[in-house]
Amino acid sequence: MKKFLCSTLLVAIAIMLAIIPSFKPAIVHALPNENHVRSAVLIERSTGKVLEEKDAHSRHPIASVTKLMTVLLTLENLDTGNITLDDKVLVSENASGMGGSQVFLDANCEYDLSELLKSVIVASANDSSVALAEHIAGSTTNFVRMMNERAAELGLNDTNYANCTGLPSPDGYSSAYDQAIVLNKVLNYPTYHEYSSIWMQDFVHPSGRITQMTNTNKLSRFYSGCIGGKTGSTNEAKYCLAVGAERNNMGLIAVVLGADTSKERFNTASELLSYGFANFSATKLFSYDMLNDKTIAIKGQNRTTSLAAEREFSLITKNGEQPNYSVKFNLPDMLTSVNKGDVVGNVEIIVDGVKVDTINIYSTQTHKESTLLDYIKQITQK
Repeated sequence: MKKFLCSTLLVAIAIMLAIIPSFKPAIVHALPNENHVRSAVLIERSTGKVLEEKDAHSRHPIASVTKLMTVLLTLENLDTGNITLDDKVLVSENASGMGGSQVFLDANCEYDLSELLKSVIVASANDSSVALAEHIAGSTTNFVRMMNERAAELGLNDTNYANCTGLPSPDGYSSAYDQAIVLNKVLNYPTYHEYSSIWMQDFVHPSGRITQMTNTNKLSRFYSGCIGGKTGSTNEAKYCLAVGAERNNMGLIAVVLGADTSKERFNTASELLSYGFANFSATKLFSYDMLNDKTIAIKGQNRTTSLAAEREFSLITKNGEQPNYSVKFNLPDMLTSVNKGDVVGNVEIIVDGVKVDTINIYSTQTHKESTLLDYIKQITQK
């Protein structure tokens, strides 16, 4: 009886396998919720390589994700010294009356610029965004012009800013890919990381009144490796999110636009990031220390100039891929003279026989052209 049952079971399994030859374990897609979002993209930070996307260049309203450009322009103006974190910003009636997400600024009162910037990054404050815009550019009109000029410089072909807050406007739109580029720029600033890591904090007004701020980006606390991001939601834009994360020496950015619910945007972004970390890896092909033993002689002098590169290069590959690559240095044997910061050569990155990048190499020192006295000294030494 037992033999009969075993034989019957084996026959049944054989028949099932014959009827369903395509039966395989399920494969998890990178965008399992793609029908619940308008567009999405996953890029690697150092190369900008798109690892996964859905309609990444389609134009949509992006709500408060708009504030990434407001933050970027503020950080860049801090970098150039046009403004400082210690600046006192006089809040206008216009700024204090913005509505929406805000920290309830008092009109005609002065606030520290650092606190206003922090409230934009942490709590997506509309009133603080307008106060910063007016302080930097004199008016929101001028600031919006600056936003669109910077967008053009960054090659954001599917973006038009109508205001500095992301409040609904028929003229305001962007794409998932474009906002990944903006967030990638923002993530280069230590000040941004300092503020974006805050989960909850009191915003203290000059009067002593307190408004509690809570980070709108839940992944900053609940996704391992998260390094910042920006949320946004309106009836027109639905639920949006741009977020960055780092693991295993690789940085990724996920952008989700037009999710049906707040939960969907966080889940989809998390799944995109996890897909990237699980299926791709970064191999550093060129690093700064590869120039440690390279110098260029200065003609007529017993000197050399040390070198530095404008950036490093990592190759992003899908796990299991093994591309052939080489790093080619193009440097002169000798220079007559050189100034600090002069480009003196480059490094070519070649992958599978194709040049994929060129990185400039520059001098870190200044050496003037040799004089007759230099030549005499050199002959004497010899």
